[in-house]
Amino acid sequence: METNAEDSRIIQKTRELCQTILDQPDFQTIRQRVDAFLSDDNAKLQYQDLSEKGAMLQNKQQMGAPLEMDEITDFEKRRETFLSNPVAQGFLDAQQAMHNVRESVSQYVAKTFELGRLPQKEDFEDGACGPSCGCGH
Repeated sequence: METNAEDSRIIQKTRELCQTILDQPDFQTIRQRVDAFLSDDNAKLQYQDLSEKGAMLQNKQQMGAPLEMDEITDFEKRRETFLSNPVAQGFLDAQQAMHNVRESVSQYVAKTFELGRLPQKEDFEDGACGPSCGCGH
């Protein structure tokens, strides 16, 4: 199955899928939220700071070192400040929406390889949620 050639049928259909995603009404909202975040230096700085503090705490915990209460309190305060920023919240919502689309497409492709046919709704009802659920299963 040739997929590297720019004119392969798989690439053509993938490009059509990408265009369909771009054409979705929610896509512009998602894009606007991401762009708003990327142009907000304060929100980006808060995000970077929160990510670094979170990684430091996680690393410390994985190494078996006890977490100090003031470290946890400081992290939670920074987290609340970040989440109270509407631009930051919009960015997180946009990330989740993009993740849900990627996950749905990925599940359909994986199920197609697994089954050797186009999956049906029932094929996703094996105890886990279906491809459009977004709950993380």
